[in-house]
Amino acid sequence: MTGRGIDQILGCPSEPELHESCVRDARSYVALAEDRNGPIPRAVSPGYIWGVALDVLGELVPDARIVNLETSITESDAWWVGKGINYRMHPENIAALTVAGIDCCSLANNHVLDYGVSGREETLDSLRAAGIAIAGAGRDFAEARAPAVIGLQDKGRILVFALGEASSGIPEAWEATGTRPGVSFIPDLANESVRDLVATIAGHRQEGDLVIVSIHWGGNWGYEIPESQRQFAHGLIDSGLVDCICGHSSHHAKGLEIYSGRPVLYGCGDLINDYEGISGQEHFRAELGLMYFPRFDSAEHALVDLEIVPAIRRRFTLEHASAADAAWLARVLDRESEPFGTRVAVSPDGRLRVTWQQ
Repeated sequence: MTGRGIDQILGCPSEPELHESCVRDARSYVALAEDRNGPIPRAVSPGYIWGVALDVLGELVPDARIVNLETSITESDAWWVGKGINYRMHPENIAALTVAGIDCCSLANNHVLDYGVSGREETLDSLRAAGIAIAGAGRDFAEARAPAVIGLQDKGRILVFALGEASSGIPEAWEATGTRPGVSFIPDLANESVRDLVATIAGHRQEGDLVIVSIHWGGNWGYEIPESQRQFAHGLIDSGLVDCICGHSSHHAKGLEIYSGRPVLYGCGDLINDYEGISGQEHFRAELGLMYFPRFDSAEHALVDLEIVPAIRRRFTLEHASAADAAWLARVLDRESEPFGTRVAVSPDGRLRVTWQQ
C-alpha cells in the first residue's frame, strides 16, 4: 500500500531555499530536479515515473494496489483562492495511474479540491472512466464516507475507507455535508470521531471483508506520533472491524506499529512526487520512498508478514535504493517503531522486514 501526487502503495519544506508555492509552472520542478541529479528525458512513457516499482509489483503481484492521490485531475483554471499551493494533473495523463494497475485512490487529502468543486468532479470522472475505485470524496457526506470496494476473485472483498483530519491542512470548507460536495473530513481524533467512523464501517462491512482505513493526518515533517493518533488507531482496531490503517501526510516514512495483529502505518511517506530539487529538509531523506506489502491471514485477517520495498526518487523516476540507503531507512524505522514493540531490519535482498511482539 502507499506523498504528493501519489502517496503510498497498497506510497513542503517549511523554509526551503525555494518554496513550492513560488513555482508557477511545472517545468520549474523539472529544472530544479535536473540541477540536482542531471538530465531528465522528455516525452517519456507513462510508466517512467514508476521505474523499478513496476518490476516490484510484477514480482510480488499484490491483490490490491492502493494509493493516496494528492492532486486534482482537471483542466480547470479555477484554483481555490487563498490556499497558496494548488496542484493539478491533466486528465490525459491518467495513464500514469493505469500503467501501474492502481485499483483504488484515496482522495481525502488537502489537495484534491485545489481547483474547486468542478476540479474535484473532473477528478472523480477521470478516475471512474479509468476503472479506478475512489474513497474519501464525493457529491455529499454519504458518498465521501462510503468505501471503495475492491472485489478479489475467490478471496472476498477489500473495503477502503478514506478520511482526512484537520491537522493535515484540509480546509474545513472542504468537508462534505448532506448537501455539499467535498471530502470525508474529521475535525479531530476524539472518541466521538472513532464511534462515528466505526458506525459507518459497520453499515458497509460484510462477513469476510478486509477493511483498510486510509487517513491523512499530521504535518509534513517530523517523526513524532501524537498519542491521539495511537488512541484513534487502537480504537478502530479494537472495534473488531478494521484490519489495517494507512496514515499519510508526512513526506517521509514514520514509525509503525502492529497492534493486536493489525498494521498501523502512522506515516507511509511519499513514493512519487516532483519535489526533487526543493531543499530545506534534507535530513529526513524524503527522496527515499517505500512500498508496503502486508500479507494477512485469510480467515482472521491478522497480519502474517509485512515486506517493505525501499526505492529512491532520482530524475523523476524510481530506482532501487542502495544497500546503504536501505540500511539507513531500517535504522530510522526501527528506532521510531521500537517503542511500539515493532522492529525493522534489512534482509539480504535489500528489502525491509518487520517483526513484532505477538
